[in-house]
Amino acid sequence: MLFEIVIGFAVALLVYLALIGINVLPVIIMIGCAYMMYSVMYRSSMIKSPQKVITSTQGITFDQIGGQEVAKKELLEALDFIKNFDEAKKMGIRPLKGILLTGAPGTGKTLMAKAATSYIDSVFVSASGSEFIEMYAGVGAQRIRQLFDTARTMARKASKKHGVIFIDEIEVIAGVRGRHSSHLEYDQTLNQLLVEMDGISSSDDVNILVIAATNRPDIIDSALLRPGRFDRIVKVDLPDKEGRLEILKLHTKNKPLADDVDLEQIAKETFGFSGAHLENLCNEAAIFAMRENKNKICQKNFLEAIDKVIMGEKLNRKPSDEERKRIAIHEAGHALVSEHFNPNSVSTITITSRGQALGYVRQIPEDDIYLYTKQYLQSQIAIALAGAVAEEILLGDSSTGASNDFEQATNLARKMIFSGMSVLNVVDKDSLPSEKLHEVISDILSEQKSAVKKLLEEKRDTLVLVVDYLMENERIDGDKLRELLYKSRAA
Repeated sequence: MLFEIVIGFAVALLVYLALIGINVLPVIIMIGCAYMMYSVMYRSSMIKSPQKVITSTQGITFDQIGGQEVAKKELLEALDFIKNFDEAKKMGIRPLKGILLTGAPGTGKTLMAKAATSYIDSVFVSASGSEFIEMYAGVGAQRIRQLFDTARTMARKASKKHGVIFIDEIEVIAGVRGRHSSHLEYDQTLNQLLVEMDGISSSDDVNILVIAATNRPDIIDSALLRPGRFDRIVKVDLPDKEGRLEILKLHTKNKPLADDVDLEQIAKETFGFSGAHLENLCNEAAIFAMRENKNKICQKNFLEAIDKVIMGEKLNRKPSDEERKRIAIHEAGHALVSEHFNPNSVSTITITSRGQALGYVRQIPEDDIYLYTKQYLQSQIAIALAGAVAEEILLGDSSTGASNDFEQATNLARKMIFSGMSVLNVVDKDSLPSEKLHEVISDILSEQKSAVKKLLEEKRDTLVLVVDYLMENERIDGDKLRELLYKSRAA
């Protein structure tokens, strides 16, 4: 109340002085400068470290992390040097200062950091890289100092020999220096982090281990990546089929599963899923079962959950009958060509709208593939073009629904060219003229389109049969599709 009275009196005084002819502009400028200085000083005094302190991560162990055996093995080996510090010291081994976890989002980097804390019996202090950056110079550097001081203080209070600092999204503050020429706050923050990590010595009563996570290791400053700061760089990859199965088993332990649930089949159909995706998949399957008033989760619920995780929720919009038929023809074309090149590869065909897709075909890779042959890439281009070709055969023209398919086919053709699988043989990506690149891409796509058109013309009756079934049922699973194909061949 007093503050408002003083402000009101000061404003009234300035107005009065202005009315009697006194120049009040210098006074206003002085008051403004004084207020700005006060704001900066007050802001600096209120700076707090952004860390979240966890004195115990009991219950979080490496046994709870599935599908990352290689990463866990490498991380555990590094942690053993800290856990068995006295033995390591006899061999002249210094404690590790930093471990950088790299990998796609949702692969379990944060969970691995917490498990590491439990493994070496230490306090756990976490922060995000974005929490260190402010508009005021020096704030980030001060927060870095506070972060390390807090870790040491909390470890001493908890009577622990080790402290773990976990920094998520470290690329925010650890990017190559000099990128932000107009704002040196980033560089100052990184410089302080470099100093703090260099300041960790084996003679300290508390050994501090910095664990950081990023999915952009390519932009991190080399000074931070050198041995002596981040001694180990552990790649946390997307899980393979066996890893996905292990993760699914972990996330379904507390869920009632029906007898028809086949986790191996689900693991096979979830190529490219991270651990976070798989956890969400299990949760969505349980939600679907609850919606149907079931007391157990069925295989059908898991398959529908896969569709939702990939494509999103079903939409209420209903295309016209003419559009539904075009969508059915398009998806049937993809499915038939997929089955031709990769038998038993189709898991589901649907013309139900989800997310941005009016319909889609979900394929099952026989095995996780990491290297692609020329034949495989050509078959994938053919599958991508098959939807538009099917529309042309049965309806006379294609639609805008094939635009994403064309983009995918073009990217696959580029991959062929830059992998030396085209008529150009081995080429330099930077020196290849754009006109020549366009010409070769067009040739590859035209060749595959002609092959697909010939194939679908031969299977025209089967295509119509599948389209009619889709129009009536809106969905076909892989086994039903292959049953229709078998009947068509028998006829």
